[in-house]
Amino acid sequence: MIWYIDWNVNEVIVEGWPFRWYSMMFLAGFLIGYYIFKSFFKRENDPMEWLDSLLMYMVLATILGARLGHCIFYDWDYFSQHPLEILLPVKFDPFRFTGFQGLASHGGAIGIIFALWMWSKRISKRPVLWVMDRMVIPTALTGTFIRMGNLLNSEIVGKETDVAWGFIFRKLGEDFPRHPVQLYESIAYFFIFWLLYFMYWKTDARNKLGRIFGMFFLTIFGARFFLEYFKRSQGGFESALGDVLSTGQWLSIPCILMGLYFVLRPAVPYERHKYVKHKKKRGK
Repeated sequence: MIWYIDWNVNEVIVEGWPFRWYSMMFLAGFLIGYYIFKSFFKRENDPMEWLDSLLMYMVLATILGARLGHCIFYDWDYFSQHPLEILLPVKFDPFRFTGFQGLASHGGAIGIIFALWMWSKRISKRPVLWVMDRMVIPTALTGTFIRMGNLLNSEIVGKETDVAWGFIFRKLGEDFPRHPVQLYESIAYFFIFWLLYFMYWKTDARNKLGRIFGMFFLTIFGARFFLEYFKRSQGGFESALGDVLSTGQWLSIPCILMGLYFVLRPAVPYERHKYVKHKKKRGK
């Protein structure tokens, strides 16, 4: 007899308080990521005052990009008729507070790239790939926390299964096991984080513009493409393309190709001396 995992975790940490596991996981990812990035700045002797603005850019871009990505890629039929609900954490019919239910990693990736381009142009004055090579490392770890938050919320569930580690998601009103695909993704992202972390600290990849960034896109979205086979459909435009691939897989393909390009292209060295004029100005 197989004993499956009976999963019925309350998404609220303490009853009566507006603290949810998903929000705490999201916050934990950003806070730990902040200190990881701080260690990069210390190693490279970069201005610590950049960190606060970088964190603000990242938080806003991740949330806004991921929210827009979900609404546009996965549920546009609904949100095109309820545009205020895209940016407001409520439902109007009937009116109730829901929080932001629905964040898409592909949209978050687009938002992050745009925000880091803006930050590089306005703040650091360095190549955007310089900050992207470093930012993707804590981003992979944040993805680990976010997927654990999805598991605690019993959302983005897997397909039905009979494997011994299947989860029965009682919050969904079910009595049969599913693949805990959120856990699969979380574990995959954790190992990818350590791969990128190793590349930064133990190899010269940090001095080759786009190399770590490319490896992030190749591995993260490669894992996402594969794990979509275990995931229950999230909707989107997949039916319009014949249900050959899921919406998540279609969106992962250009990300994988972009990752391959930056991993395989000839190395572009980062010449630090070109971008340290700010130190001379402060020394006068």
